[in-house]
Amino acid sequence: MKYLSGIPENIKTEILGKVTFKRTRFSKKNYIYIALDTSKFPSGYSAILTNVQKQAINQPAIYNIQQLDQLNEGDVIRITPDGSVNILYEICSIHNAIIATERCNHRCVMCPQPLILQEKDKTNFNLKLLSMFDKNTKNIGITGGEPTLIGDNLFVLIKNIKRYLPKSSISLLSNGVKFADRKYVQKLALICHPNLQIDVPLFSDIDVEHNRIVGANTFYKTIEGLYNLALFHQKIGLRIVIHKQTFRRLPQLSEFIYRNFPFVYHIAFVQMETTGLASLNIDKIWIDPYEYNTELEEAVLNLALRDMRVSIYNAQLCILPKSIQNYARQSISDWKNIYLPECDECKMKGKCAGFFVSAKKHHSKYIKSMNFSSSSEI
Repeated sequence: MKYLSGIPENIKTEILGKVTFKRTRFSKKNYIYIALDTSKFPSGYSAILTNVQKQAINQPAIYNIQQLDQLNEGDVIRITPDGSVNILYEICSIHNAIIATERCNHRCVMCPQPLILQEKDKTNFNLKLLSMFDKNTKNIGITGGEPTLIGDNLFVLIKNIKRYLPKSSISLLSNGVKFADRKYVQKLALICHPNLQIDVPLFSDIDVEHNRIVGANTFYKTIEGLYNLALFHQKIGLRIVIHKQTFRRLPQLSEFIYRNFPFVYHIAFVQMETTGLASLNIDKIWIDPYEYNTELEEAVLNLALRDMRVSIYNAQLCILPKSIQNYARQSISDWKNIYLPECDECKMKGKCAGFFVSAKKHHSKYIKSMNFSSSSEI
């Protein structure tokens, strides 16, 4: 998520609120007012954010914030007593998500998240956060950690989205282990959300390899979970994160998927994000993405030519073989999406996924500018 910061005043606890640049007489308590270039602050709002220097007022405020142009009317932010401002929802983004929990029952070697063992339940906070989302929001991710660790509270979140944000599709990212419990899947199915997709990672067609990568003996639980989801007609996606320990068997894994999971809606091959646990294990998992093109190309085409929906996430067009460039998607969330100086003159920049912020240190040495008007000319 994006972060801003300034000088806090009268902020004793976290404050969650919806951004507004407009003055209103009514319904102020859930809004955080943005005061630009003025020291005249209206009263009654949850807090004031401003780019001016500190003033003597009695309401919660953060002063001297120089990046207020990153906020839009309708964004949702959380401010903390230390003067931090976290942008939790961006009204202009298609990549909004809620974190159900930061805890996880896997220890994946390439996980981009730090390890969290204990935390307070986030459900009530997330319900309040969702209540501030714009009613026309098109997509919401539910992620973690492992979302199913909050048990039936996961269904509370999904029901809430279905009721109050009916235009939103949901992408639920889960390791799939909990779905080995058929009764749990049945509860999920009974919600009858019209556009829910459960995305489950699968890292090898060999059980011990998958288990070693995720740090738990859960391969067959995940497989059983996939079949239970299919049994209840749930929309399923598979995600394969590519790194040094997974790339060699991508062709075999694609065949395994075709033979055993022909019912899945979508398969994504994912270039990894080198932060969190991944950064600690970088020597064990880093490989230049250009160097696994042969395996990736075979795996993608093996599925695509059999009419399965396939995408490549987070990959740069300039390093992909021409035959699979059309499967690449702009999949990186806005707030952590960057481009390198080499991309400045590239005519494909507007169609390319670009990079994670963490890729400043680890990225392919084959990145180059592409001076073509369309990928079909490459």
